[in-house]
Amino acid sequence: MLITGANGFLGHYLTGQLLEKGFNVVASGKGDCRLPYQANNLFQYVQMDFTDQEAVKNIFEKIKPDVVVHSGAISKPDECEQNKTYADKVNTEGTRYLLAAAATVQSFFIFISTDFIFDGREGMYKEEDTGNPVNYYGLTKLRAEALVKEYSFDWSIVRTVLVYGKPLTGRGNILTVVKEKLEKGEEYSVFNDQVRTPTFVEDLAAGIVAIIEKRATGIFHLSGKDILTPYQMACKVASHLGLSEGLIRKVTAATFTQPALRPAKTGFIIDKAKKLLGYDPVSFEEGLKRAFPGS
Repeated sequence: MLITGANGFLGHYLTGQLLEKGFNVVASGKGDCRLPYQANNLFQYVQMDFTDQEAVKNIFEKIKPDVVVHSGAISKPDECEQNKTYADKVNTEGTRYLLAAAATVQSFFIFISTDFIFDGREGMYKEEDTGNPVNYYGLTKLRAEALVKEYSFDWSIVRTVLVYGKPLTGRGNILTVVKEKLEKGEEYSVFNDQVRTPTFVEDLAAGIVAIIEKRATGIFHLSGKDILTPYQMACKVASHLGLSEGLIRKVTAATFTQPALRPAKTGFIIDKAKKLLGYDPVSFEEGLKRAFPGS
């Protein structure tokens, strides 16, 4: 199988879990391999820029993957808002190129999407709810979802929410940002008017593995079960690590402006994944313990 964005946060964990299950994994990324699995004979790494249609076509002709997990993307909303052309190229057109190549070998195509396809007015979204993004990042992912739904062979769309955990490569996440700021004695401004169901990265990876094993098609919401604001998350991190909560400053969309709007309330209902995949996410407290072992 082929994984895009394999050097990223999710890609790292997903590759590890698939190798443990005995799958042959071809991990791909735009740059050099940052994954620690080279000694595993089930693992292979290829450089692939999925915005280069010819490069994608060549890789698929060589590998002929039975499964594709497309987790590569520009996932920073502000970056997408400020460079819409590039966001289109990566998040939408890149998906188009991968789908075209996957169709030539009839791959099972799994696309990783986001809660940001929703406007956040209602919250606690089900799989069949209608997307209506408030920022360009969400729009590029919704457009890509539409392309996936037109794919002639088996496909699955996995939407997730605010992924956290222990970073193994690349940039951190809300947990590590809070830890680094507070350890330096710096204030950290964080939203208290946004509601999420934060997702432990190992749970997300396990849910995707279950989709592959069961060849489960359609749309799945994979997130945590706890309903929290980013401010509440930050406070729990501080408490868990024995750091000062007094350095955490509540902000709202009205007081802290960013280039891209964020949807206010985007938690997920995960009953479908529980029933069909056996998906059983840990609590946020348990996720914290696993993200910061020994603390």
